[in-house]
Amino acid sequence: MVLTERDRCKVFNHIGIVLFLYIIIGIGPISASVLSVKNPSPKSYTCVVGLAGGTTKAMPGEVSLAHNGVLFLDELTEFNRATLEILRQPLEDRRITITRANYTIEYPCSFMLVASMNPCPCGYYGDPLHKCTCTPGQISRYLAKISGPLLDRIDIHCEIQAVPFNELSKMKPGEPSTSHRERVIKARLIQEERFNDYKNVHCNAQMTERMLHKYAEPDEASLDMLRLAMEKLSLSARAYSRILKVARTIADLESSEKVQSQHIAEAIGYRNLDRGDWAERGI
Repeated sequence: MVLTERDRCKVFNHIGIVLFLYIIIGIGPISASVLSVKNPSPKSYTCVVGLAGGTTKAMPGEVSLAHNGVLFLDELTEFNRATLEILRQPLEDRRITITRANYTIEYPCSFMLVASMNPCPCGYYGDPLHKCTCTPGQISRYLAKISGPLLDRIDIHCEIQAVPFNELSKMKPGEPSTSHRERVIKARLIQEERFNDYKNVHCNAQMTERMLHKYAEPDEASLDMLRLAMEKLSLSARAYSRILKVARTIADLESSEKVQSQHIAEAIGYRNLDRGDWAERGI
């Protein structure tokens, strides 16, 4: 593949910034090949400074070290709520501002957040094969660690049920990862072409409200579906924008020029944790 001058500038900008951040914290110089496998995965005991950055030397935190990569938070509900709340600005602005008594500094932090969690402290709430030992109050307090504004900023919520043994034992081969990769690359190329004339916009997640009206405007049937979802699930305006961005991406994966009603329906289906009765449904 031959890279154009524009593409070379993008690659240098993406990799160079991350290399510089790692050099600041004393890890480096390191090669781009080593950097490609460095996806921060902070533990639940990580403090606010560890995640956001700071200290007397204004060091970047885990959110900045995940710039142009993936930030994985395992056992999300085990994190301190105050620590999780600092993710709100990075997820919205893709930058984080750290202010201390003797300095104010801003670091880039455009990352993909991936998180996992159990439905309750014991992990068996809603499990058809195990009995949950938690009280309703314990479950409510456990889930309350994730605030509504933070959930609003997470595009996709997936509920994973335990797979029965007879399903595991079938061992049927699924679609190979290479096919998934080809579809993703094709969709990303579509997005690169779409935003070719926009500065610092490379994918659907970075679209502004104006761009949403231009590239992800739903048709009449989709609008009715969205209106019903907004009313039934009490979704916020931010969740509305996230649904349109996800629907636009689903359409790109199917090489569809316009966002159609089935794309909107699938995107709404990925907002499960926004439902007010999530805990009561036992899922």
